[in-house]
Amino acid sequence: MNDSLKTLVIVGFLILILWNLGAGLYYMLTDRGETKRTVNALTRRIALSVALILLLILAMYMGWVTPHGIGRNPA
Repeated sequence: MNDSLKTLVIVGFLILILWNLGAGLYYMLTDRGETKRTVNALTRRIALSVALILLLILAMYMGWVTPHGIGRNPA
């Protein structure tokens, strides 16, 4: 799998997660509890977050990505 494709998929997921978080905030401020748009946006955000975590676990298992241990000494 191409490195730039992996990065693009992960960044795409993060952008969608932030978009739905912002949409939830916007709907919470404008709807004032009259509709379920806030709940729907935050539910989509949670689903995308879980999907991203599962995708990263699968990618590590398949060897597509490898953890690099930030802050660890290579010795």
